[in-house]
Amino acid sequence: MEKQKTEERNQAYNQYVEMVTPKKNLILQMLKAFISGGIICVVGQIILNICADLGMDKEAQGAWCSMMLILLSVLLTGFSLYQVIASWGGAGALVPITGFANGVASPAIEYKAEGQVFGIGVKIFTIAGPVILYGIFTSWILGFLYWLLRML
Repeated sequence: MEKQKTEERNQAYNQYVEMVTPKKNLILQMLKAFISGGIICVVGQIILNICADLGMDKEAQGAWCSMMLILLSVLLTGFSLYQVIASWGGAGALVPITGFANGVASPAIEYKAEGQVFGIGVKIFTIAGPVILYGIFTSWILGFLYWLLRML
């Protein structure tokens, strides 16, 4: 008897979850990600072209492009516009360098009321910290394997 009630409760819960879970059109989501990521890339290309017109070398162009995209991302995050873009564009807005800058700036803005040390200082890398940690760890492992293979 108890097992039957549990089964009925689980089935009712699964039906409820199915009912309230938003249905997403995969093709539409991919198109939106492509468009939002493409717009970010076009902005980056415009920055590169402006830098080239100013006579900068390739290395300086890349540095300025990265800095300007990060600045734009942080400004959009500060004005609460990047979240709107990311909600619409999904991974297209979250994967590039702008998404990483947003991941660092968002917690800093969210926790600024708690102060410089216990707010911003503690929470700034809550999203970006694992990316940095595992990026460095993975590069160390790959570097070690490369060194090991070169020794053989």
